[in-house]
Amino acid sequence: MARLDGLTTIVTGASSGIGEAIARRFVAEGATVFAASRSRSHVAGAGWIETDVASAASCEALIAAAGTVDVIVNNAGVQVEKSIADTTDADYDLVMDVNVRGVFNCCRAAVRQMQAQESGGAIINIGSVAGNNADHGMAVYNASKGAVHALTRAIATDHGRDGIRCNAISPGWILTALADAAFELADDPAAARAAAERRHPGGRMGTPDDIAGLAVYLASAESGFVSGSCFTIDGGLTAQSPISPDDV
Repeated sequence: MARLDGLTTIVTGASSGIGEAIARRFVAEGATVFAASRSRSHVAGAGWIETDVASAASCEALIAAAGTVDVIVNNAGVQVEKSIADTTDADYDLVMDVNVRGVFNCCRAAVRQMQAQESGGAIINIGSVAGNNADHGMAVYNASKGAVHALTRAIATDHGRDGIRCNAISPGWILTALADAAFELADDPAAARAAAERRHPGGRMGTPDDIAGLAVYLASAESGFVSGSCFTIDGGLTAQSPISPDDV
């Protein structure tokens, strides 16, 4: 039996990167998957629902279209590569509307549905190591992911007795378009990428599939006693001392 047989699941931001990888893995594990995104998702075996997570009405329509919701993965996100001094009001609104309001909108709609169906469910929010350890030049993104972590703990605390579990996955440097955009800020993007790889104890950065494996676990009955936790997946990057042997 596949690990997610019989579960109805939603993955936001599923048109590329981490969201797409999670949606594909959920399909492979037997789940009914609804891929929610603004641009069309092409995950084989998943249904696509056009969704703007910054809109509460759009998120409520998403939950209604799925019907029973056993699992939702709130992955949709954006970033702006600026320090606070250079961040405009429009930059702030863009990041907060998607990364914070979007997660809030989807969580609220999902919690209400899970309460109504009386079977509970699992919520998985995609945070970031940047919510705990600030990335350079991404002030509002860092703040937004800290808010996602805090909201995750609040939902787990308030709705555990409703049978609802809520956890977050905090990826480190994962090879996606968002990582590419950060490296493009450097004078030599290729050198910056190589330097980042060297700083990882395992000598590589992560892939979307590295995140998908943990998402399956958190969606499955295997994690039935796991709630309110933020799981770091960064290849050991943030576990190490900031002083490396090369610095000595």
